[in-house]
Amino acid sequence: MSKLFAFSGSDDCCPGGSIYPNPKESSLFLSLGRHVDVYFPPRKRSRISAPFVFSGERFEQKKPSIKVLPDECLFEIFRRLHGGQERSSCACVSKRWLTLVSNIRRDEISDNKTTLALNLKDESTDKKGGLVSEVEDQDVEGDGYLSRSLEGKKATDVRLAAIAVGTASLGGLGKLFIRGSSSRRGVTTVGLRAISRGCPSLKVLSLWNLSSVGDEGLCEIADGCHQLEKFDLCHCPAITDKSLLAVAKSCPNLNDLTIEGCANIGNEGLQAVARCCPNLKSISIKDCPLVGDQGIASLLSSASYSLTKVKLQALNIADVSLAVIGHYGKAVTDLSLTSLPNVSEKGFWVMGNGHGLQKLKSFTVTSCRGVTDLGLEAVGKGCPNLKQFCLRKCAFLSDNGLVSFAKTASSLESLQLEECHRVTQFGFFGSLLNCGAKLKAISLVNCFGIKDLNLGLPPVSPCESLRSLSIRNCPGFGDAGLVALGKLCPQLQHVELSGLHGITDAGFLPLLESCEAGLVRVNLSGCVNLSDKVVCIMADWHGWTLEMLNLDGCKISDASLVAIAESCQLLSDLDVSKCAITDSGIAALARSNMINLQILSMSGCSMVSDKSLPSLGKLGQTLLGLNLQQCKAISSSAVDLLVEQLWRCDILL
Repeated sequence: MSKLFAFSGSDDCCPGGSIYPNPKESSLFLSLGRHVDVYFPPRKRSRISAPFVFSGERFEQKKPSIKVLPDECLFEIFRRLHGGQERSSCACVSKRWLTLVSNIRRDEISDNKTTLALNLKDESTDKKGGLVSEVEDQDVEGDGYLSRSLEGKKATDVRLAAIAVGTASLGGLGKLFIRGSSSRRGVTTVGLRAISRGCPSLKVLSLWNLSSVGDEGLCEIADGCHQLEKFDLCHCPAITDKSLLAVAKSCPNLNDLTIEGCANIGNEGLQAVARCCPNLKSISIKDCPLVGDQGIASLLSSASYSLTKVKLQALNIADVSLAVIGHYGKAVTDLSLTSLPNVSEKGFWVMGNGHGLQKLKSFTVTSCRGVTDLGLEAVGKGCPNLKQFCLRKCAFLSDNGLVSFAKTASSLESLQLEECHRVTQFGFFGSLLNCGAKLKAISLVNCFGIKDLNLGLPPVSPCESLRSLSIRNCPGFGDAGLVALGKLCPQLQHVELSGLHGITDAGFLPLLESCEAGLVRVNLSGCVNLSDKVVCIMADWHGWTLEMLNLDGCKISDASLVAIAESCQLLSDLDVSKCAITDSGIAALARSNMINLQILSMSGCSMVSDKSLPSLGKLGQTLLGLNLQQCKAISSSAVDLLVEQLWRCDILL
């Protein structure tokens, strides 16, 4: 054969000239073995390089490379690999191979079970001499229990492709969370296509801040991920109703839908979800200007017996939507309405009188001008099983409406009022007196209408059910209101009085005396007029139950720490930030054999110095968190030593 290549001129084996149109054409001989060459006429230029190339009149041997194989050939090879681990190994070779492997659908993988069964007979035995009974790296049937999250610059198409390939043989991807960024290399249709083809078991998909993802990408998801149950879209401006329509048609098991800040999604997309997803249980629609009454009404009316959670915020909906909720919300248990400027008093009145919210247990209303006395009373009557009610920034609600609501809401367990400035002391105590026997918690936050008036309450039965009281940043609340609360609420266990400058020892001591069950959690942060006397008496009377105590900013000294060390054996969380404590007080805590603090905050305690280092070291045997911020008398060297000694404790510096 070697002599064949020596012919030239008139001695050529093919008379009339060379057989090669181009003497350097390398595709005319394909090597079938070490000693066999076969001639193929030139029909179409081959994309596979031969192991020989011409150099003048002599052949030079060239090492064959798989890199020259076209994508079609590699794709056929990869899809015939019987194990997920083998495909994963191939995907690690290069981005090109990763892209090819990630584009293989599960139904495109060649079935090699017959070949594998035959090959099992020839497998070697294991270490114990037993016969290998199964192939370890064959694909695991995907149940979709794996969860993956990509954030910021890590959210790229390459990483999504790697996730699609890597999770295929490990049980399948069930949850995927992508928090994008403004990076140019963000997620595009290519990455979502890889997820679509490699993760058919995907059930939860969350996409945030992905400006580069459009309808084409989500249509890919809809085409391959038919088991999708929870879908979350947040600030994806390129997504339109077309995507939502595709997802609704292909994912009938969808039961949880969240859409936020998507300016191009409107009524048409929501109507498609209503038609195609009969098992919808939760919807949250926020800041979508194209969504109106038609879309919301479609969702509520079509899922009347399955929809349990509804959250609507910053939408251009009117009274019609609330009327539909009141009539069709037969299964709704959790309802949140926020910033709905077009909803009037009529909407809330109709919703309450629709008698469809019989199962409603939690209701939150924020910044809705339609909340008035008349509307709130109707809601109380129409929701007989309401347990948790929160009103925020409702400027037109007055004492009369709050008291009327309290009289009708007989099942109410928790009431929270925040920035309702027309509510005064009369409305607050009126709701306490008229709520049913199930009220357990009441909270008053930033209500500037509250004034410290001596109401002179008539003899009434106390509110025995109330366990939690929270009053924060209500500057008008003072000692008179606190004394009245002590008489009305003898079973308090959790007390939060934050930022109340009008409270003194004279008002708080009667409350301490009236609490029969024993206080468990007490937060007095910002009550600058409370002194050591209150803390000492509280430690004496309630030290056997007290677990958390916050004295941030109170006028206390080492005397309070001594009382706490002697009486509060269950205390695990203590905050004495910005208090006049010294090294002696910390030493008193360390000497106590009863106290087992886990969290200690001393932020801004300027009189605590390096002398407290041994005491803090002893307390560190049980501490999990220590706050030493703005403790200027503690040197950096002492801090370094403390960090080394308390290695199991998180220290804030």
